Amino acid sequence: MSKLDTLLVHGANDKVSYAREVNVPIYLTATFEQKSFEDHTGYGYARGNNPTRESLEYLIKELEGGKRAFAFASGMAATSAALSLFSAGDKVLVAGMVYGGTYGVLKSVFAGFGLRFELVELDRAEDLVPHITEDVKGIFFETPVNPTLKVNDIRGIVKIAKEHSLLTIVDNTFMSPFAQRPLELGVDVVVESATKYLGGHSDIIAGIAAVNDEQLGERLHMIQALQGGILQPFDAYQLIRSIKTLGVRVRQQTHNAYEIAKYLETDPAVKIVHYPGLESDPGYELQRSQADSAGAMLSFELDDQYCPAKFLDSLHIFTLGASLGGVESLIGHPATTSHRGIPEEDRAKFGISDLLIRVSPGIEDTEELIADLAQALRLAKK
Repeated sequence: MSKLDTLLVHGANDKVSYAREVNVPIYLTATFEQKSFEDHTGYGYARGNNPTRESLEYLIKELEGGKRAFAFASGMAATSAALSLFSAGDKVLVAGMVYGGTYGVLKSVFAGFGLRFELVELDRAEDLVPHITEDVKGIFFETPVNPTLKVNDIRGIVKIAKEHSLLTIVDNTFMSPFAQRPLELGVDVVVESATKYLGGHSDIIAGIAAVNDEQLGERLHMIQALQGGILQPFDAYQLIRSIKTLGVRVRQQTHNAYEIAKYLETDPAVKIVHYPGLESDPGYELQRSQADSAGAMLSFELDDQYCPAKFLDSLHIFTLGASLGGVESLIGHPATTSHRGIPEEDRAKFGISDLLIRVSPGIEDTEELIADLAQALRLAKK
């Protein structure tokens, strides 16, 4: 495989056109002409295959270090496709907290189809073992976890899953394949909201899933085609274009995250900072052992003498919005946005308090971002 930075730029594979264009073409067609009655050329109806989408999927497969990858209309479509690998009567262990949308689709959609789930508090991978019963067929987890940035042990969870013949699914949205590649550590399925770091400009809604097993890939391809939550050709083209700058963007975002986290540790308005790039973070060593960096996401908890609403409304550079991974710095309040659909008792159990703030630094000037946070914190005191 090429070095990652080279692969980001040159990794998309155009399988159809021979015009030697620099950029992958956008194939805006719903159907393809058969060469003859018996020759379908591999393309028939575009819900099953489209050359632009295929080029993106080839690129994602290479970046993730897998054998197959699939592009979906959103991160939730990718997650739903992965969860569709299970059957009625199966149970999935959700290791630690997950994105509110994932919790919601499990509770409000898949529960109606007979798929059950259990949230498991996780300090060590071994904490899963007492929860593994005959009906448990899979483990779904994030690392670092949204929004507490808790680091889960990928190798440890995979080891336990393989001992019990369980399917492992990891949401890698916070890291992207630029910083962490769970398939290489034995995970079965990786899903990501490509809206976030892969897209990186807050202008694409997309999702991806990747696997390292051909048979599993065939099952996911069937689910993708039959459920129909495919990524459209123009969005696939935009995503290929955006991925070319992934490395440049994430390096600056990670630098900003580290500098912001260091500053926040010193601010009296902040009770605790969650960022696995800090040596003081409990996940620091584990993160270093399973990823190439600490990533660009962080969160922190305000001291109870400070008001989250006042703080967020006083910011000038940071955009208050329910997303992450863009070139612009985004900030949010998980308890009322990304995780609002999760019962309050579960939020509290997993460390999502009303004082928790999630930060997604962009690529702006580091000192200006820190200054913006500092002035807003001063104004947030009750």
